[in-house]
Amino acid sequence: MANSTEPQKPQNTKKNKKKGATLDTFYGAKIQNTEQTEDNIKENAPKPSKGNGNSPQTYEEFESEMTKKMEAFWEEKLEIMQKKFTHLQNQFDQTVKENQALKARIRQLEDNDRVKEQESIKQSQNTKKLEENIKYLTDKVIDLENRGRRDNLRIIGLPDKPEINTKLDMVIQDIIKENCPEILEQGGNTATDRAHRTPSTLNPQKTTPRNVIAKFQSYQTKEKILQEARKRQFRYKGMPIRVTQDLASSTLNDRRAWNMIFRKARELGLQPRISYPAKLTIYFQGKVWAFNKIEDFQLFAKKRPELCGKFDTENQRARNT
Repeated sequence: MANSTEPQKPQNTKKNKKKGATLDTFYGAKIQNTEQTEDNIKENAPKPSKGNGNSPQTYEEFESEMTKKMEAFWEEKLEIMQKKFTHLQNQFDQTVKENQALKARIRQLEDNDRVKEQESIKQSQNTKKLEENIKYLTDKVIDLENRGRRDNLRIIGLPDKPEINTKLDMVIQDIIKENCPEILEQGGNTATDRAHRTPSTLNPQKTTPRNVIAKFQSYQTKEKILQEARKRQFRYKGMPIRVTQDLASSTLNDRRAWNMIFRKARELGLQPRISYPAKLTIYFQGKVWAFNKIEDFQLFAKKRPELCGKFDTENQRARNT
């Protein structure tokens, strides 16, 4: 039994050596065999028959077919993109045209506005000149009207009765005899050209008598009567009346605007007077002050502690109303 086992050991040694050589070259042989197998498959691959549609395709045919499909796909996409680009280009061109048209329109509107602005400036200047001319002409007409009334006297408070209205000339002579007889003694011409009530028609809603306008033949006589009327209260048969210069209605309204200030200035002893055409004069702190506008007088009064707060016409009007 011992002899039979010993010869078997060398056989195992040879097998192991052969096996070890195979392991050393296994990976390299494997790679070479794979490359050879692929080459053999490509060389020995069956070529498709022209008439048989079920035969397999080669790699080149598949690649060619896929290339054609990709080319067709991208050509289709390119055509779509080209159409979209063309559409966008058309929209862009249209937008550019509209933008240019809008710019031209804006320039035209700006030019029109500039022209209108220049015309407006010219119109404003012309309007200002016209307003100045109108004011000048209005003042001129008022001045001419006042000068045309320079021989007239306005009698206020004379009873509005028929027996008086029918003989106004005689009534005026009676007023002169009663209030300033010295004018008659000096041989003054007290004759009147005409005398009438104003307005010509009686307003039943008005309780005060209408004024009487008397035009004297002598301006000097009229002035003497007016000076006497400023000194004292005139009367007619014991009834108080007031005699003033006859003026245009606009001038009278300007003078009436001073009434509240005039009365207050008289209470304060400022010796107020209304001079032609509607100027207020007062005597204050040893000086004579003249004012053409109520605003000027109010500003003057606010700066003087003695007068401040005493000529607040707005509060006075509120109290009266």
